[in-house]
Amino acid sequence: VHLIPVNPIREGGLSPKSRKRIMPDLLTEPPVIDPVYEAHVYCNIPTIAERSMEGHAPHYFKLVSVQVLIRHGDRYPLYAIPKTKRPDIDCMLLPSRKPSHPQLEAFIKHMSKGSAAQMDGSLSSLPRYPSHSLCEMGELTQTGVVQHLRNGQLLREIYINKHKLLLSDWTAKHLYLETTGKSRTLQSALALLYTFLPDFDWKKINMRHQWSTIFCSGSCDCPMRNHYLEEEQRRQYSLRVKNNDLEKIYVDMAKVVGIPTRQLRASNPIDSLLCYFCHNVSFPCTKTGCIGMEHFKVIKRHQLEDERERQEKKLYFLYALLATHPLLNQTVNRLQRIAGGKKEEVFVLYSAHDVTLSPVLSALGITEARFPRFAARLVFELWQDGKRPKEHFIRILYNGADVTFQTSFCKDYYKRSSKPMCPLEKFVNFVKRDMFLVFNSTSYYDACRRRPL
Repeated sequence: VHLIPVNPIREGGLSPKSRKRIMPDLLTEPPVIDPVYEAHVYCNIPTIAERSMEGHAPHYFKLVSVQVLIRHGDRYPLYAIPKTKRPDIDCMLLPSRKPSHPQLEAFIKHMSKGSAAQMDGSLSSLPRYPSHSLCEMGELTQTGVVQHLRNGQLLREIYINKHKLLLSDWTAKHLYLETTGKSRTLQSALALLYTFLPDFDWKKINMRHQWSTIFCSGSCDCPMRNHYLEEEQRRQYSLRVKNNDLEKIYVDMAKVVGIPTRQLRASNPIDSLLCYFCHNVSFPCTKTGCIGMEHFKVIKRHQLEDERERQEKKLYFLYALLATHPLLNQTVNRLQRIAGGKKEEVFVLYSAHDVTLSPVLSALGITEARFPRFAARLVFELWQDGKRPKEHFIRILYNGADVTFQTSFCKDYYKRSSKPMCPLEKFVNFVKRDMFLVFNSTSYYDACRRRPL
C-alpha cells in the first residue's frame, strides 16, 4: 500500500505532527478471498463495541447536517430451499436472549404505543417491531433490531451528545425520514431513531413511504438505466455458467434435496444458507444427506468473485450512476439549502436495502467498499468552517470508516489539500454535471435516453 502523510485530527484541533494514513491503493494482488470470514463480516453479529470515525473534525468546524442511508438489519430469508425444514429462528423480541441491548425492553414498550405517529399510506398498517414465534419470510430478527439500536446509540453519542445536532427543543421539521414499504426497513428505522433521538416522541415522527428501492421518487423513468441493468444481469449469468465448481455444487445439493438443479438455483440458496450461518444453525439435511460448509463456501466464493468482476466490467457502474442520481440530487439540494442557512431537515434517515446502498457506493466511486452487510450505514456529514463561515465541506463515512477521499470527485483534491474534508461544491458539481460525462450527456434526462455509441 501507499502511505500518504496527512495531518491527523485530534480533540482540540490539528496536530503539528505528520502521521501516515493508509490509503487502499494496493500495489500487489490481495490475498485469496476467505468466504467464511467475508460471511461473518456480512452477518455483522453485535458483539464488541464498534469504533467509528463519525463526527471527527478540527475544533473550529461546526456540524450542520447529517444524512444517513441504512440497510435494514438481519432478516429471515426471502427464499426457501425446497423440501428442507426452514431455519428455526424466533422473531419474538426477548430482552433476556442474546444478542440483546439495554434499551430493548423499553423499545418494545414504546413501539406498542405508536398511534400518534404520522405514517405515509401503507406504512401505518405495518407492525412496528417483529413479533412472530417463527419468523416470516423477510422479517427482521431480534439481531436486526439490536444492530440498529446499536447504530442509533453510536450516532447519538457523536451527533447529539457531542455535536448538539438536535437540541432538546427539536421538532418534526428538523427530521426527514423515509423508508420503503417493507416491515424490515420501517422497523430498522424505528430502532435506530429510538436510541438516536434526544427523546423519542411519536408526535414528531413523520415517516414517508418510498415505493422504489432505489429511491428515485418522481424521476424513475430512465430507459438506459434498465438497459445497463439487463447487461449487468447477462454478465452475472455468463460468469455463473463458466464456474464449473459452482455447477458441481449445485448438482450435488440438488441431489441431497431431491429436486432438479435448475429449481435449486432458482431458489437462491445463498440467501437461505446465510441465515443458517449467521444464526449458527446447522445447514439442512434430508434422508439423502446434508448441505454442508463446503457447499456454502463455493457458493459464497462465487458471490464474492461476482462482486469483484462487477467492479471491473463497469456495466454496473453505468447502471449505478443512473439509478442513484435522483437520490444523490435530493441529497445535494438539501445540503445546499442547509449551507444557505435553512435549519430544517438537519437529520435525514433513509431506511433501505442492499440494492439501494450498493449502487450509491459504486456511483460515488468507492470501489474498495464491501457489499452492504446487514445494518450497513452510509453517512453524509455537512460541516461549516468556523473561520470562513461561508465555506462548507462534506465527509462521507461507510460503516464508521472515512471514505471521503476514495470518492471519484475528491481523490485529486485530497492529494493537493491539507483540509481533512471535501468542499461541498465538489460533490455538487459531481451530482449536477460530472455524473453524466461518461454518457456524453449534460443532464439526467438526456443520459437516460442516449444510446451508447
